[in-house]
Amino acid sequence: MARLGIAVGVVVAAVVAGTTASVNTQGSNGGAAARAATAKPYAVPKTPWGDPDLQGGWTNVNENGIPFERPDALAGKQLEKVDDSELAELDKERDEARQRGAAAIGGRETGAGPVHWYEHYGAKNSRAWMVTDPPDGRIPQQTPAAIARLGGRAGGRGGRAGGAGEGGRADSWLDRSLYDRCITRGLPGSMMPAIYGNAYDITQAPGMVAIRYEMVHETRIIPLTSTPRTGLMSHMGEARGHFEGDTLVVETINFDPRSAYRNGSSKMKLVERFKPVAADRIDWTMTVDDPETWTKPWTFGMTLTADPHQPLFEYACHEGNYAMRNILSAARAEEAAAGGSQK
Repeated sequence: MARLGIAVGVVVAAVVAGTTASVNTQGSNGGAAARAATAKPYAVPKTPWGDPDLQGGWTNVNENGIPFERPDALAGKQLEKVDDSELAELDKERDEARQRGAAAIGGRETGAGPVHWYEHYGAKNSRAWMVTDPPDGRIPQQTPAAIARLGGRAGGRGGRAGGAGEGGRADSWLDRSLYDRCITRGLPGSMMPAIYGNAYDITQAPGMVAIRYEMVHETRIIPLTSTPRTGLMSHMGEARGHFEGDTLVVETINFDPRSAYRNGSSKMKLVERFKPVAADRIDWTMTVDDPETWTKPWTFGMTLTADPHQPLFEYACHEGNYAMRNILSAARAEEAAAGGSQK
């Protein structure tokens, strides 16, 4: 199934909140708090070699549609104060928006396939927005150096990996993102929910954790060691992990500039925390620390839900596929129709 560069806008709109200020699917009102106070603490299982066991199939499909930053309509609202009824109403509004937009994503005109391929309908969001730190739910300001480096462009690529993206230039394949070209979603793009392909698998071995992603067929290898980094850059960066109690902490640096998150600098460090909170749930957070791009670190996250019955489906997309050829040929056809001279 060849993928055009059409799912990315949905991807940017996804991902979630931190473990200390989240609104989980059980709600955050007084009744939920009372239930939590009387519930037995979750005992995380262990691997045969003694590490917390996070293995299995997981999905973030229920995190589809969550705004990354706090919406203006919720200004002044604290994330932990959004109660069950408010979150249910937000879920309803977001799902209606997804269904209205589905026809524009799929169909023969875009090549994205029929709408029944999509798996993001009916998502049961875990929270009202994604950024948890700063407490106002907004990404901190960029530094003057970042503004100068980016030529005045704020933010940048949201969770996409490199390039202009759909709606941008198509003079060359190099104008398109690495996601459009079926190379990578980068990090944290690979962790973010999309309209399909939301499954991933966590596998552990002594001294190692591997995460396989359904979309863009990538595998992250995370050594559980403090050995020095190689300094080699890659689209997914260079990771090192360790356990703090039952929480897997992963620090990743050395990102290829073409896939650095939101046009981050070479100093960018991403710190993930995988905290198991129930047999079927992991709270995942990421802290973005890049003093050359933002005035202070900031944090977002999401809830991973166990889905052992969803094996990873083949993501049959590769660089140079028909989608990219068609994007470029269509651009040339439009230029010819307009009397352009580009070839």
